[in-house]
Amino acid sequence: LKRRKVDTKVNKVVNRIINDVKKRGDQACIYYERKFNNNSKLIPSKKSIDKAIRALNPEVKKAIFESYKRIYKWHSLQLRKNIIYKDNFGNKFSYITKPLTSCAVYCPQNLPSTALMNCIPSQLAGVKRLVLCTPAINGQLNGAVMYAAKLCNVKEIVSLSGASAIGALGYGTKRIKPVDLIIGPGSTYVAAAKRILSSENIIAQERMFAGESEIVCWCDNSATSDEISYSLLAQSEHSQGCLALMLSKDLNLIKEVKNKIEKHIKTLPRKKIISQSLKRYGALIYAKNDREILNLIQFISPEHVELQIRNYKKYINPLNDKLKTTGSIAAGPYSSMALSDYGPTQHSLPTNSTARYAGGLSVSDFTKQISINELSKKGLKKLSKSGYVLSNMEKLTGHSMSIKTKALRSK
Repeated sequence: LKRRKVDTKVNKVVNRIINDVKKRGDQACIYYERKFNNNSKLIPSKKSIDKAIRALNPEVKKAIFESYKRIYKWHSLQLRKNIIYKDNFGNKFSYITKPLTSCAVYCPQNLPSTALMNCIPSQLAGVKRLVLCTPAINGQLNGAVMYAAKLCNVKEIVSLSGASAIGALGYGTKRIKPVDLIIGPGSTYVAAAKRILSSENIIAQERMFAGESEIVCWCDNSATSDEISYSLLAQSEHSQGCLALMLSKDLNLIKEVKNKIEKHIKTLPRKKIISQSLKRYGALIYAKNDREILNLIQFISPEHVELQIRNYKKYINPLNDKLKTTGSIAAGPYSSMALSDYGPTQHSLPTNSTARYAGGLSVSDFTKQISINELSKKGLKKLSKSGYVLSNMEKLTGHSMSIKTKALRSK
């Protein structure tokens, strides 16, 4: 519950930054980039992008390309078809799918997987203008992210981060044109900035809240304590506000996992972040039965669930809706939530309990549907009768007179 609350202190800081960007534009953006990233170039040159890509390790480059192919193939299955329906009166009703005009992908500096996961659906949807927003730390671009952007045919890259990036992309500056939608995971400040701008209708409202990572591991002794502990540590290394829970009916397994976490955390480079995250939102929870576990998962509605239990197939059966309030499920002994970050399924997922009503990012997030009504003479005569009655019942006289006037054409 604590993680779901809007932090008023964060909102205050974000509002101040957004208003500064709105007022001073590029000047404000440069100020914040110098302050937080020691960078003063908002728009990287093609030369610097190409240089970063050339310096990329060939093995890493190959891995990015393989991930790109897998993610592209999976998301291509999500393309929407136009719906055209004709009734027995000759009326024609259509649902026409159109790509958004512009979109920006917010991507952390070192995560090419995030660039792929967010840019590929946009690419497939046919978005005309796609902007990748990713910081340059100490003036240096990340070659892996640049290569991922190149594969996705991104033509516009902006070196910005944090709330100032969202403000610039939402309101626009002299050097940065505004966009209709900003997607991509970020810090609490980024998430707050997107929420503020969408509430003002400056950018489109995201279906989900893509905030700090969450994982719930439902385990029995078919999983090893090493596997479970590293699953929890993996999500906790993202940031200090991640949620990492283990749920089990096996008290001995819980004790083993606790010992392994204490052991493994010492060997990880991001141990300070992990420790702070686990201290705030980490827990190993003992439950008496499956019902208690399912109730808790439903209450949390987490981004990720790892099913490391023997009877996992019972819960991924399409007819079973016990785990429907989750963003993503890694099921069975060979599945890994950390591995799923690299495709083909989506890793931009709902957090902060928004998995109750939203799924992960998809091609449809980058499109809109336009409804078209094309009535026949016979259809107008038929439909206008009930429409006239209902509009009068609702006391919408203007509606009823409009219907009545149009119905004269059907005489």
